[in-house]
Amino acid sequence: MRNSDYYLPAIALGIAFITKLPSLWRGWRDPLVRSVHFLLFTAAICFFFAAPPTITAVNRLTDTPNFSGPLVYCIMCAFSCACLVLIVNWRGGPQEVVRRSSYIWITAYAAAVVALPVLFALGDAPVERLRDLDTYYANTPFVREMIVIYLAAHIVSAAVTTAMCLRWAREVGQWLRLGLIVLVVGFLFNLFFGLTKLTAVFARWAGHDWDALSTTVAPPMAAAGGLITTVGFLLPLLGPQVSDVCRAWISYTRLGALWRQLRSTPGDHTPLPQVAWWSDPELRLTVRETAIHDELLRLQPHLDDLVRQRAYETATGSGVPAGQAHVVGVAAMVVAAVEERRRGTEPEAAERGPAGADALTAALSPGRERLVQLSRALRSPYVAEAGRHAAPAGTGSR
Repeated sequence: MRNSDYYLPAIALGIAFITKLPSLWRGWRDPLVRSVHFLLFTAAICFFFAAPPTITAVNRLTDTPNFSGPLVYCIMCAFSCACLVLIVNWRGGPQEVVRRSSYIWITAYAAAVVALPVLFALGDAPVERLRDLDTYYANTPFVREMIVIYLAAHIVSAAVTTAMCLRWAREVGQWLRLGLIVLVVGFLFNLFFGLTKLTAVFARWAGHDWDALSTTVAPPMAAAGGLITTVGFLLPLLGPQVSDVCRAWISYTRLGALWRQLRSTPGDHTPLPQVAWWSDPELRLTVRETAIHDELLRLQPHLDDLVRQRAYETATGSGVPAGQAHVVGVAAMVVAAVEERRRGTEPEAAERGPAGADALTAALSPGRERLVQLSRALRSPYVAEAGRHAAPAGTGSR
């Protein structure tokens, strides 16, 4: 792997960690929140300290050859523990069970983190190895045990979390299931990384040189596994927010036709509140929706239920389903009322009555989706026909 292959994931994960710091500040008492942030932090610094230039700098700074070895291994154990604890807290259950499971995993991995530097200090690793420490010292007493412990801890974490996610994915749906599936892929990469490294170590014990498995094949697996795992954890947290934003923008865009239709006539309109350019789409959608309702309210004296009935009958007679034809009829009534208001004629309340307003109110119930349907119905040829009939003589279609 090139140096950038280590630093780019570290930067990406670091940015993700920084952007989520406000949520840590607000919910630092929540074990799930703490686990998410600890996972992002350990993943980022693991890539950073595993980069060969950083390994060289740390070894020079500490004046200890291969000091970066146990440091990176400890960080990897912390990341493995963070994955397990996050899954336990994420799935939930009885608080005592969750707390006990988290405590067991944290205790086990804390013991490994303590053992790694102790074994390194007891061993003898005088030759600096930037990329092949695992296999170069595979037969060195104490250093050998250090290598096996960190690989075993990594493999156990990857195997257990994979099994937990597979079982859990069968019970849930939507973004959570997608996140768990992505996590399974990421954990499998981590599992193959550990097994590949361990295979190269076993080969050394048997007198073979399979170092390429450790130095060439395994590192890309670790990079892919770390990034995919982090994405898997973030998907269920950020996915619903992204979906809400997309739905808001889609609804905002689809309401554009109705919005332009209602505000196309000259004269006074409902004043619009000032919305900053950085405002979220949900606020923009709410403002547009409110303004449309206000304009429809001002349009009620011009609503003619006879126009709606004619458009409805024409649409149903052409094979349009009754539900869709009903929306088309209301849209035709709205367009005809806009054209009447455009001419500036005063409506005859006695002729119109409340039927048109009642039909509009019924069509817009229960909420936003009906308003979107009304906006989309403006494209119907039956609605355009109603607008032409309502236009003053000689003006033709708009």
